[in-house]
Amino acid sequence: MLKKVAITGNIASGKSQVEKFLAEKFPVYDADKIAHQILDELDDFLGYDVLTDGKIDRKKLGKLVFENKELKQKLEEIIHPKVKEKILELFQKHQNDKLIFISVPLLFEAGFEGLFDEILFISVDKEIQLKRLMSRNNFTKEEALLRMNSQLNPEEKIKKSDYVINNNGSIEELKKLVIEYINNVTK
Repeated sequence: MLKKVAITGNIASGKSQVEKFLAEKFPVYDADKIAHQILDELDDFLGYDVLTDGKIDRKKLGKLVFENKELKQKLEEIIHPKVKEKILELFQKHQNDKLIFISVPLLFEAGFEGLFDEILFISVDKEIQLKRLMSRNNFTKEEALLRMNSQLNPEEKIKKSDYVINNNGSIEELKKLVIEYINNVTK
């Protein structure tokens, strides 16, 4: 029987790196990539100019929605049901596998936790998260904090998760923790 595991964590927590480690042995999908594909199918967003060269400009869109909560909510109302549909299709496609992992950064915000058998939360200290986000996305401190603060408090998410990996160390340390997790989940 297929075990469905959600990988979640706040922005710049290290979910992508965990996905890479898990993908060496298991099917792994990213709900953000699914959402981006859905976004690309939208010609415009509620009349706002978010296109560059005929494609959705994620930077323009991000700036728009992170500065306007009402607009962010409207976008999520369009995207979340379509992402859920795609996730359910993936479960069907992999029904004969033992395990499937889907990274869902906004798992709790979207109300998707009930779709999964287990929730793996990737945790990171706020100072490390802020540095990673500023470095990775070339954000100012204010831009990074705006995105960090738009997500639910990580402590609340940890309480709702089945397993937590603390990603405050090196990539080698993270890989050891992921291997430890794999050993536990495949028993």
